[in-house]
Amino acid sequence: MNIAIASDHGGFELKSVLANALAEGYKILDKGPSDKASCDYPDYAIAVAKSVASGEADFGILVCRSGIGMSMVANRFQNVRAAICATTDAATVTRQHNGANVLCLGADVVSPNYAVEIAKAFLTTPVDESERHARRRWKLERAERLSDCSGLMHDDPEVFAAIEAQTKQEDAEINLIASENTSSRACREAAGSVLMNKYAEGYPGKRWYSGCLPVDAAEELARKRACELFGAEHANVQPHCGSSANMAVYFATIDPGDTILSMSLDQGGHLSHGSPVNFSGKLYNIVPYTVDRGTERLDYDALERQALEVKPKILLAGASAYPRTIDFKRIREICDKAGCIMMVDMAHIAGLVAGGAHPSPVPYADFVTTTTHKTLGGPRGGMVLCKEKWAKALDSAVFPGMQGGPLENIIAAKAVCFREWMSPEKKGYAQQVVKNCQVLCKTVQDRGYRIVSGGTDNHLFLVDVKSTKGITGKEAAAALDAAGIVVNKNTIPYDTESPFRTSGIRVGTASVTTRGMKEGEMIKIGTWIADVLDNVADASVQERVKREAKELVSGFPVP
Repeated sequence: MNIAIASDHGGFELKSVLANALAEGYKILDKGPSDKASCDYPDYAIAVAKSVASGEADFGILVCRSGIGMSMVANRFQNVRAAICATTDAATVTRQHNGANVLCLGADVVSPNYAVEIAKAFLTTPVDESERHARRRWKLERAERLSDCSGLMHDDPEVFAAIEAQTKQEDAEINLIASENTSSRACREAAGSVLMNKYAEGYPGKRWYSGCLPVDAAEELARKRACELFGAEHANVQPHCGSSANMAVYFATIDPGDTILSMSLDQGGHLSHGSPVNFSGKLYNIVPYTVDRGTERLDYDALERQALEVKPKILLAGASAYPRTIDFKRIREICDKAGCIMMVDMAHIAGLVAGGAHPSPVPYADFVTTTTHKTLGGPRGGMVLCKEKWAKALDSAVFPGMQGGPLENIIAAKAVCFREWMSPEKKGYAQQVVKNCQVLCKTVQDRGYRIVSGGTDNHLFLVDVKSTKGITGKEAAAALDAAGIVVNKNTIPYDTESPFRTSGIRVGTASVTTRGMKEGEMIKIGTWIADVLDNVADASVQERVKREAKELVSGFPVP
């Protein structure tokens, strides 16, 4: 067991006594100082806190005259719980109840011999894992997620108020927006780090600015981890968003006016796949494909016939509102026959692909674009994966083709996200997202609501509220919002309503799964959705559901 130990000049002698006394049973990592010369205690407290926070040391011991200054510094580090102890009882209790991992001692408060007894009591006492103490330790670390930005309370209270409001909203609502998720604290820390200070036009090792070695390291981590996670030959992690990622592929491969065959927006596609109000629809000749009117699923034979007739430069697969598994192997065959580039936008399903809950497009596609939030649950941003033969053209299209300085802090957060997805737990998460979606979908369906395509294979499903209840998606979403359940209005295939009203709503399970909810909670939520939509104008039903929903989410805190 490793013990990191340090002091200031006032605690130097006691530190030496402790190090000698504990050397028999523990490996001592002496973080200084080496003599009694006057020094600044924060320097040494930081060294020990870093050692404990990083896992280099199992415990830390800090000594100054009172122990107070050392504890104040150490407790500024996440995952460090420093406690001042003047008795063995205090050392025992703070280990049991608080899970303290750094002991702070006052050289003017305790004798050397008793300090050794306190240290031994601290180091040998196990943490009490009972529910009440575990809950309190969790709240201590969590600090309502506001410790991430607590300095803003003083520096900019208005911005802090907006952050606090968002935190409270996330905590209180059931978020079923299919394109949203919640990122880990580690991702948020990287995104808010000093890496945002650095201009880094270009790529690692080939920057236009000097002083880029730290951001080069972070970007290389993101690129390598992306390739490892998805089995890709090349990755560009600089695009700011999914639309930028799609733009980069277009710029790298075709000219304005060339033809792209893509899923129509009103059938489940995305704005950047060729909507006339988007740059893609303005610059390129977009030929839309649709789902089968009867099954509301892709008809690959029909798509093949259309591709052979149209002869597009790019066949674009992927969607923002398609609830079924996409057959990428079949699309590759179509592209080979039509002689076109295969591009897949997997923004919505990237987490499912990473977790093995959806077939991967990477072995088949020339290009795969994605966002890094949604089911991946990372920072808001974009990425492109491609075959090596396209790497140079892609990188040139991103920079200098369409972007200047990349957001290196967000790229670092992408790297964190990719590393998180390499854990076995994430595989289970991806599977649970799909299970939850299928149970939630069936619960709503069993209450008499028509589900587009009859069900779901992934993280989302579409409810046809117009044909079922004669209401619009806009009305349905507003009623659910009033009940504390957040979805979005969404067009459904062959919709007769305008895009501002729609005939359907889109429901997704990534965010609630991140909170730890499972099938049992999905049945409750599905029942509430049906209760609200059955009585869309009844405020009392909305109030009742909101109350019950708030009680449910209190047991499933946002990370």
